[in-house]
Amino acid sequence: MFSATSESDTITRIRLDDREIVLVGTAHVSRDSVDQVREIIQTELPDTVCVEIDHSRYQTLSQKNRWQSLDIAQVLKQGRGFLLLVNLVLSSFQRRLGADLGVSPGEEMLAAVNAAKERGIPFVLCDREIQTTLRRAWSQTGFWGKNKLLAALLSAGFSREKFSEDEIEKLKEKSELHGMMEELADFLPQAKHVLIDERDQFLATKVFQAPGSRIVAVVGAGHVPGMLRWLEDLKTGQAADSLDEINSVPPRTRISKILPYVIPVLVITLIGLGFYRSGFAGGMSGLYRWIVVNGTLSGVGAIAALAHPLTILLSVLAAPITSMNPTIGVGMVAGLIEAVFRKPRVEDFERLTEDALSLRGFYRNRITRVLLVFLFTSIGSSIGTFIAIPLLFPAAVG
Repeated sequence: MFSATSESDTITRIRLDDREIVLVGTAHVSRDSVDQVREIIQTELPDTVCVEIDHSRYQTLSQKNRWQSLDIAQVLKQGRGFLLLVNLVLSSFQRRLGADLGVSPGEEMLAAVNAAKERGIPFVLCDREIQTTLRRAWSQTGFWGKNKLLAALLSAGFSREKFSEDEIEKLKEKSELHGMMEELADFLPQAKHVLIDERDQFLATKVFQAPGSRIVAVVGAGHVPGMLRWLEDLKTGQAADSLDEINSVPPRTRISKILPYVIPVLVITLIGLGFYRSGFAGGMSGLYRWIVVNGTLSGVGAIAALAHPLTILLSVLAAPITSMNPTIGVGMVAGLIEAVFRKPRVEDFERLTEDALSLRGFYRNRITRVLLVFLFTSIGSSIGTFIAIPLLFPAAVG
């Protein structure tokens, strides 16, 4: 038997035969949500408390000095520069929402865990790892979608828009959230599927698998409608309780594996044809155009990030070479160089989360400055590549 009864805008009580799940929908920067979560756990005294948080985010919330162990050079070498940047932007957006209300993002989740610990109640971290979610969203989004996603994240992260406490509380109303989800689906359907739909399934399955006859599940209000559908399907057997498929990054397609090698082969071919058809002068002209256009725009990116002068110079020199190497990007090289010339200080680690709240802070902090250098030089080199390739054709065709 499956039944769901809404006791209020934020609490839904679900019956699964002899089990009961109390689903609590919260706003992630709401003081009322923090208080309500503590009260419900104290009143219900469940067998298990489930919270919409992953292990990495739990460590970040519970270990305030965790950023101080960050090795920015290692992050870039492992190809996780973009993921770290997105993490910081998303965190800064939520921190800014809660700043005027005196609430830290995710405080209600931490309150739920602490309330469970105080009463000796087991708790389960039910969300999918953020790195997996971001990698899946990125891999399933097309070229233009990636640009739209990046633009949306940056605009949200550095927006100066203010929200009142009443507006934050309205985010817990299903009608408001439905409109937001529809807007996201229209704007980026692939990203919406990964960020919302798949996590609805993940959260519902984790709650369904949680031990005990009475469960309190604390989740963002936007996930409640989707979770109800998945819980009913899990109960009736219409959905399997395996999460293997959505808990891994899809393997790269054959085209995505080949594509990084296409541009180097094309550039070398066009420059080689320039030497063959137009002589030494024609070949050197094509080579000169490739170096100047690609290197210059990468250098412009470094300047936009206010990089160290030597980082700018070396970005210009490295970009034409790294663009021909599918395994090393100019962003990685430029970011590592910037980290050497402007080594992050102790205060940069201590102020990282605060500086990430604003664009000015991003430029002031040496850690986030490295990430800006990584991002802007990569964008500059990519634009330079697409501009330079057509300029190689005149000499190549004779």
